[in-house]
This record gives sequence, C-alpha cells and structure tokens, in this order.
Amino acid sequence: MSQLTRRGFLLGVSSAALAAPALAREYQGGMPWQPGEAVPPTAFDPDVTFFTEEERAFVTAAVDRLIPADDYPSASELGVVDFIDHQLAGAYGRGDIYYMKGPFRDGLPTQGYQAQAPALLYRQAIADIRAGLARNDLADFTELEPEEQDRLLMGLSEGEDELEHTDAKTFFDTLWQNTLEGYFGDPVHGGNRDMEAWKMIGFPGARYDYRPWINHGGNPVKLEPVSVGGRMVP
Repeated sequence: MSQLTRRGFLLGVSSAALAAPALAREYQGGMPWQPGEAVPPTAFDPDVTFFTEEERAFVTAAVDRLIPADDYPSASELGVVDFIDHQLAGAYGRGDIYYMKGPFRDGLPTQGYQAQAPALLYRQAIADIRAGLARNDLADFTELEPEEQDRLLMGLSEGEDELEHTDAKTFFDTLWQNTLEGYFGDPVHGGNRDMEAWKMIGFPGARYDYRPWINHGGNPVKLEPVSVGGRMVP
C-alpha cells in the first residue's frame, strides 16, 4: 500500500481548488503583444488590515492546524493569515460579488455562497467560538492542545457544532477555501511567500507560454516560478 505524502495530498487539493478548463490557442496576424500593457492586480498592502489582535491569533492557530509545518512551511509561515486579512479588508470581505440582501438561508451546493459578507462571517464565527469556550470554562482556542484544536475544527467542518450567530460549517468551508487560496495563490496577494508552495508542487507560475509542457502528464515542471508581479515579490 503506497504512503500518501503531504506533497501528493496538497498537489491534489490545489489542482481541484485552482484548476479551470482551458483551451490552447495560437494567434497569428493579430495585434502584436507588448509587455506591461495588461492591467496588473492590486498588490498586497500590509497596512490594509481587518483582524483585531485576537482574531488574527485565532486564524493563525486555525490555519496552522489545517496546513501544519513539516518538511514544508505551515500556512501562517507562507503568509496565509496576511492574505486572508487583506482580502477581508477589501471587496471580498464586503461581499461585493455576492447578493447581500437577507434573509440568509441554507442553499444548495449549486447556488454558491449563501451567507453574510465574509468579513462579518469571520468576525461573528470567531467571537462565537471564543465565547463558547469561555462559557464551558475552557481555554481560548489559541491555548488549546493541537488535538483539541483539531477536534473543534472537525466539529465545525462536519456541521456537528453550532454557533450562535452564523453557520459553523459555512465558516469552516470558507476558512479552508481561503487557506488554500492564500497558500497556493499568486504571492502578489500576500500569501505563498517566496512561491514556496509552487516550488513544492512543481508549478512554474504565471509564465507566458506553456505549450512545450502541455503533455507533461501532471509531473512537476522544473522551472523557476514566476509571479504575475514578476520574479521577485516583496
């Protein structure tokens, strides 16, 4: 029986989370391409924040249980907390792409996100979890043993635990999705520091032309990864 490695597991998860259907095309006789003409993404700004100190500590502890350190960095070590914090402080956190008029009801999986603005979801869920621990005379989440943290997160993920002001499973699913995005996304958004996650799975990043590797069979592409912001990202 083969042993499942961390790299193999995360490669499968990242492929499922980030992959999208694409068709290779070759353009001839059209407008010549010039570098620097595309509109670049808004770069990560460390001064744009949302979390309180307590919320940041909670998220740091939680994402490091979702992707803990071993031979590779943990989620927080690759900047996942910074990524989530920055996203919640902006358009994503406000829910600009979602319909935000209540009432919020449980929807079908095909209906997409069916909760309040993500920033409010995080704030209410974290407050509910910390308050619930306090009511039961338990230590704060950040002070629990790793096994206890895992049990709490598992209860949220399976919908076994209820939160007072928001849906527990929706919060966990959102946290897990945002953790993957921060860990494997382009480092221009604050996560995936030094493109370490891309190096781990053999993803060469935002290169102009992938035609020579179309039939590489899913094997790692041994090229230096490149961000949409260039080779070096602060």
